[in-house]
Amino acid sequence: MAERPVWLIGCGNMAGAMLTGWLAAGEHSDRFHIVRPSGAPFGDGISVQSQMPEIGFGDAIIQIGFKPHMLADIAPSMHELVGPETSIVSILAGVELATLRDAFPDAGQIIRAMPNTPVALCKGVVGLIAEDRDEYAADIATLMGKLGLAEWIADEALFDVVTALSGSGPAFLFRFVDALARGGEAMGLDKAQALRMAVETVRGAADLAGQSDENPGILADRVASPGGSTRKGLDVLDENDALAELVRLTLEAATRRNREMAEEAKH
Repeated sequence: MAERPVWLIGCGNMAGAMLTGWLAAGEHSDRFHIVRPSGAPFGDGISVQSQMPEIGFGDAIIQIGFKPHMLADIAPSMHELVGPETSIVSILAGVELATLRDAFPDAGQIIRAMPNTPVALCKGVVGLIAEDRDEYAADIATLMGKLGLAEWIADEALFDVVTALSGSGPAFLFRFVDALARGGEAMGLDKAQALRMAVETVRGAADLAGQSDENPGILADRVASPGGSTRKGLDVLDENDALAELVRLTLEAATRRNREMAEEAKH
């Protein structure tokens, strides 16, 4: 399939991270076009405009990346520009395929994508679900795969969980890194030094987990010698499954909000 142009309708933090990743992965800047009300420039070679193009989008990939509640206001302005050869990719949290189809009845393929911010480094995760995994969907999956791990999700009912786990996951992990550093500081380490060590510890551990065939839980046990200091620390995290329960509650809260936004987008 020939390389299709990509239009970004809205280019905030997440869409901007994706575009940064695509450019870092070697995609040509002239493939991308941004539409955002401010008309603010993005970078060299990226076309930016404040209004929708006067001509149709044709066979382009249109990625919508504005606030979910804005869908009802923005979609009508795109109706005459979108046809059966146009693919719509939505990164709107919580907005379901059926709602997107109602908003873009004349579009061809419609896909939901949920990236996370590490896509800027081509080390992200992008969850995907499509109405139909045809050649157009495969083309989009290839594009998303340039940003890191692209995973097809079989059941749309689980997409809110994917959003909570990998979409929001970096924020939760940042909290852990910050807590690890602050713990070291509270025990007497220099603040900046504690932060450097916490960040590199998490970076190295993540790389090890990614390269290992073993479950991360097993890797944790391998670090912890019986009666040693690591085991004593793990005993605190493991007591009554404290850490696992805290993370479960965190993901449940984020998932619940995603489902609330899905309902809001229908009205």
